[in-house]
Amino acid sequence: MSERTPLLHYRLVSSVNESEQPSPPATEPSEQVLGSGGSPRKQRSSPQRPPQKLSVFFGVVIPTLLSMFSVVVFLRIGFVVGHAGLYQTFLMFIVAYFIISMTVLSVCAISTNGALDAGGAYYMISRALGPEFGGSIGLMFFLANVCGSALFVLGLVEAILSTFGVPEDVTVTATALQVLPSGYWWSLLYATAIALLCLFVCLIGAHIYAKATFIIFLVVIFVLLTVFISFFIVKPTVVTLPGSVVNMSGFPTTANFTGFKLETLWGNQWGGYTLDYTTGNMMTFASVFAVMFNGCTGIMAGSNMSGDLKNPSYSIPRGTITAVIFTFITYNLLSVLVACSCDRVLLQRDYSFLGDINVWHPFVIIGVYSSTLSAAMSNLIGASRILYALAKDDLFGKVFSVAKRTSRGGNPWLSVLISWFLVQLVLFSGKLNTIASIVTIFFLLVYAAVDLACLALEWASAPNFRPTFRYFTWHTCALGIIGCVVMMFLINAIYASASIAFMLLLLLLIHYLSPTSSWGYISQALIFHQVRKYLLMLDVRKDHIKFWRPQILLMVSNPRSTVGLITFINDIKKSGLYVLGHVQLGDLSTLPSDPLQSQYDSWLSLVDHLNIKAFVNLTLADSVRHGVQHLLFISGLVLSPELDLDLPHFVR
Repeated sequence: MSERTPLLHYRLVSSVNESEQPSPPATEPSEQVLGSGGSPRKQRSSPQRPPQKLSVFFGVVIPTLLSMFSVVVFLRIGFVVGHAGLYQTFLMFIVAYFIISMTVLSVCAISTNGALDAGGAYYMISRALGPEFGGSIGLMFFLANVCGSALFVLGLVEAILSTFGVPEDVTVTATALQVLPSGYWWSLLYATAIALLCLFVCLIGAHIYAKATFIIFLVVIFVLLTVFISFFIVKPTVVTLPGSVVNMSGFPTTANFTGFKLETLWGNQWGGYTLDYTTGNMMTFASVFAVMFNGCTGIMAGSNMSGDLKNPSYSIPRGTITAVIFTFITYNLLSVLVACSCDRVLLQRDYSFLGDINVWHPFVIIGVYSSTLSAAMSNLIGASRILYALAKDDLFGKVFSVAKRTSRGGNPWLSVLISWFLVQLVLFSGKLNTIASIVTIFFLLVYAAVDLACLALEWASAPNFRPTFRYFTWHTCALGIIGCVVMMFLINAIYASASIAFMLLLLLLIHYLSPTSSWGYISQALIFHQVRKYLLMLDVRKDHIKFWRPQILLMVSNPRSTVGLITFINDIKKSGLYVLGHVQLGDLSTLPSDPLQSQYDSWLSLVDHLNIKAFVNLTLADSVRHGVQHLLFISGLVLSPELDLDLPHFVR
């Protein structure tokens, strides 16, 4: 008898065995085969090259830092301080980082709870909340990364054309540097070239991506250092302001970089919301906060690389927390320096003023280009990893089956190609300002789902949820969910409602169309936890005749001939306890395994088919009388049956 065959029946054994796939036999580097003469000869087979894995710094810290910085650190710090003032800027960063910190704690908790495979946030959500929730959120996260990559590519094109592009307005004289042709098709050509560069890096593999992002990281850090140094060494100067779309007389054409002055700090302490000179819209606390919050997203960039990390459970918590703390300090320190040295007119009317006051103007331009390119690559490789994880799980049938293919080094190259193709399709839409907020809302929905997954695991008190990262509670998870949902509706209530509806639609489609998975369902753990708690509160000593309910044990020998009786008892039980009992004659000591194991699922299917509300209890005994006695003693948890229906003429 095999040791894998259980002697006693347990209802979870079958599901565990189904989830275990037999491991293929290990292949040797050289196998002996028979030659033409019957003598053995060795046939060489090329060994599988192990994929190169990434460390904490290269796999988590750098991608997360670059994704959180993007262009906000260079082009939107002055916008936030100029409109909101220094105090409200501090408040915005505290609120924003509080929201993402709650999600970071949930990510750290789930990532340290055992092995973590490729897919990042999708893998965490699907294994905790089930395939329906995980698949719907995973697909939305994939689309958000695809659109995010296209957004950053087009943003880089616009930044390049603003410096080197020929003005589309024929009345404007081009400078010596403005030599690149402008227009829709030219912009699409430049965007395609940049997307191909990102594709080339991601196709080679994660190790080349890590090296490329490390170079970009060095460039961005160097540019940031020049920005900080410029505040101290650049003398006060007058800056010429760019043109405005707002046609109003009285707008100044110049502004002052005053250097560190107390008067300048006092003038920038409080809010002074006015018209945005690039759009003509009136700015408010909510609109400025929504723009600023884009610089706080990107915390999942390291988690998306979970399949390429040496030790995801070790790398993700340390790398993500390090990146979040570093960006928080950088943003606040830069806000203080800006508020102390630049007058409000400069901050409100020139969003690229950091280049105007830098020791060398092109430094900031290089920083903008580098950070935007790294964000585009990060979103592209993140999208490919999520698609690869979705394909491996077969949640969408054969739709994503081709994305399972990997190179000899383990790189999912076909997923990268599909992701790049979708990015290229999005690039054809040209301006993506209309879907920029949708992308942010999708990311926030993913963050809320991660918090929900951690909250469900914590509430269910599942024995297998034992994360080594303990700096979280259900309170932090709940605060993260509330914060993300509030931010979604603060950015755009219509888009937030539509994204939630889209998620629910995907959830229903996956529920009815996807194959059955063996991941388990957190809902069952939550139900068990709650039922156990309330069953412990039941006290048979407090029973009273006024609140009597029937508690029936129906003995069934052959369910085919007793369907009418089963449904009749179900109709008269009146919300009471209803148990279907069955006795299998036999002696366990003479049998190779428990014969009830294969029958239990069939009885549960019968209950579902008849649409009755009943429990099932099976037992093995040497006689029917002894079996009925066993069932009377063991049936129910606290609710024991008080009526035994054993009708021989009905159950033959």
